[in-house]
Amino acid sequence: MTPRLPYRNRIAAGRALATQLMKSHHWQRPLVLGLPRGGVPVAAEVAAALDADLDVMIVRKIGLPWQPEVAMGAIASGGICIRNGPVIRATGVSEEDFLEAAHHEREELRRREQRYRGDHPLPSMAGRTVILVDDGLATGSTMRAAIAAVRKLHAEEVVVAAPVGAADTVADLQGLAEEVICLATPELFGAVGAFYDDFSPTRDEEVEAILAIAFSRNRTAPAHAALDDET
Repeated sequence: MTPRLPYRNRIAAGRALATQLMKSHHWQRPLVLGLPRGGVPVAAEVAAALDADLDVMIVRKIGLPWQPEVAMGAIASGGICIRNGPVIRATGVSEEDFLEAAHHEREELRRREQRYRGDHPLPSMAGRTVILVDDGLATGSTMRAAIAAVRKLHAEEVVVAAPVGAADTVADLQGLAEEVICLATPELFGAVGAFYDDFSPTRDEEVEAILAIAFSRNRTAPAHAALDDET
């Protein structure tokens, strides 16, 4: 059943998403990964409902130099870099501009890794179901990078979950993940924030607080080998 939109806030959206996941699926010890910042409070609700481990997959959108909100690609932990070919071709962005923007975002990714994770390594994903959660799916660039990252870490099954998304993006992601669960795909999709009453930015402090609790509760062993960022 399509939820009533807009969602009150990310917590309400996360609870709605968790309810659907609980009705439909019974995974054994799934690992829930939130995409910062806004996906983390949504993921926290999902992990709590599924009694699953919660962690974070740090992803950064690579925006156009003159229009940063439009993604021409994305990067993720582990040296993953995804290009949005249609946007690059349509705008004629140069390779130099792309690499410069990617370098800037890689520095921000490293900063966030240090701030959010500290000394906590990425959890082991080998042989596990990994549920990637964001607060919405617009172009899908960051989610594609997240999928590539968990594949590199040998996840057995990758599930994408979001409260709302663009129909064409959801369809594209279905070819990359074992399952895509999106509660609503409105016909007219402009921006994710349009489907929330409160879409105020999630602060670093909120992410840190959620993860601090998660890290103290997680039952998983760390990954056997850390992934280094590629240059």
